Amino acid sequence: MTALLRERLPDGIEVLRINRPDKRNALDTATLHLINAALAELASDDDVRVVVISTTSTTALCAGADVGEELDAAGGVARMEAFAEMYRRIDEVPVPTIAVCVGNCVGAGAEIVAGVDLRVGGDNLKLAWAGARLGVPVGPARLTQLIGLSRAKDLIYTGRAIGLEEAASYDLFQRTATADDAEAAALDLAAAIVRQSPAGVRRIKGMFRELESSEQRISYENEHLIDFQRHGTGLPQG
Repeated sequence: MTALLRERLPDGIEVLRINRPDKRNALDTATLHLINAALAELASDDDVRVVVISTTSTTALCAGADVGEELDAAGGVARMEAFAEMYRRIDEVPVPTIAVCVGNCVGAGAEIVAGVDLRVGGDNLKLAWAGARLGVPVGPARLTQLIGLSRAKDLIYTGRAIGLEEAASYDLFQRTATADDAEAAALDLAAAIVRQSPAGVRRIKGMFRELESSEQRISYENEHLIDFQRHGTGLPQG
């Protein structure tokens, strides 16, 4: 069973569905490599218009790192480098990205939610920036620009989980739906984008990245993440 399913829909809409339902889509090294390879390919695909990151199970978009994965020290660093690459590659996709935010969106799942351009929230949402419990230096690079400094500090420092109602009150979502209908709502949002000028949308995406200095912010945070794994306590390794 492949951990990542891909589907190209008409008009250049690409759907990436994480497929580890037994792990609530927690990401191991192999799955991270699949996601990164797909994102790298899409970054150079002139026919892609929108990328939708979704799931095969509404119980979770992604529950974070698979901390049960058995790794030695070098493997732990390699996995963290793959996480850093994923965060960078999500930002580098030259077309709009949309996340289907259903069920557990925790840790790395929350970072995917914050890292895309647009979001659809499901009614079973459990969204949490859980890194502070283990001291993981992650969160400020993406969340602050979405919901403001004070709210970002609250969610990142405490690691508390929030549901759809609170997240929506922060204007985090462009659409909300039942968990079962969330992907359809994301595809409807994608359809609205592909009706616009392909070249124009790509250029505007680049302008957003430059004006937000997202490349610099993500690079800064990624350096801290890799240092945390290499020289600090790091994520658990099995």
